[in-house]
Amino acid sequence: MTLLRATILACGLAVLAGCSTVRVGYSQLDTIAAWTTDRYFDLNEQQRKAFRTGFSRLHEWHRYEQLPDYAEFLTLAKARLERGLNAGDVHWFLEGIKQRYAIIVNRGADDAAALLSTITPRQLEVVQEGWEENNRRFVSENQLNSSIEEQRRVSSQRTIERFRDWVGSLSTDQEHMIRASIETMEMIGPLRHQDRLRRQREFLQLMQLRGEPGVFREKLRLWLIHWDAGRSPEYERVSARSRAQRIALLLAVDRSLTPHQRATAVHRLQGYIDDFRALAERPGAQAAVVPQERR
Repeated sequence: MTLLRATILACGLAVLAGCSTVRVGYSQLDTIAAWTTDRYFDLNEQQRKAFRTGFSRLHEWHRYEQLPDYAEFLTLAKARLERGLNAGDVHWFLEGIKQRYAIIVNRGADDAAALLSTITPRQLEVVQEGWEENNRRFVSENQLNSSIEEQRRVSSQRTIERFRDWVGSLSTDQEHMIRASIETMEMIGPLRHQDRLRRQREFLQLMQLRGEPGVFREKLRLWLIHWDAGRSPEYERVSARSRAQRIALLLAVDRSLTPHQRATAVHRLQGYIDDFRALAERPGAQAAVVPQERR
């Protein structure tokens, strides 16, 4: 599970950090992933070696085979952002992310299953101890033990900060629009928390099959790809409404952008495109081009 999530982290870097961090973080992803996985499972030396071998394969494939596709995907997204977004653009982007996630899972599931099949009962206890800490953090960060008003305040501020990350400073009217929109939304945090617990229970149930390699490998792959299967009907309904409201808010903010704000977002997206292309360049490729240019 963490084997694949660590690589998927690289895809998410583009929305989490600045351009320079993408290059540094992706290049160091093998080290970051090894540390994270070891912390998660408390691996023994043989398991660490197996992880490093499997992740190295996955990382190299992802870097040279997938990042060029990501650059092209973001180039298409940039063109849509430049002209102004519509609902179809947002759904296209979300579907593109989902498809690329499935590609990573299908590529790495076998190595992930092989490693997970060696996890001991004690290591599963370590995993659950880590979950308890993460779950407490999720509750705290989302103020789930506080009033609905406080949850809305936290959600509003987080949403404003995310928009600022992309477009720079927001006007007073834009911030008011965001806060007003959040005020109309049902707070989904408690249901998200319950769904996290559901996924954790499913993982433990899945791990009971690790003595049957073929069955375990396929069920793990399907569980990773169809991560939203098994949700409660209530969560499905609320999640669908929340997604529609969030998309409507995104489009409203997009319509309100000044030329400078839109240019800021486009410039940032271009930075990620440049990063992905630079990272995907094989060693020696640039050196091979330079002599030809000097002839």
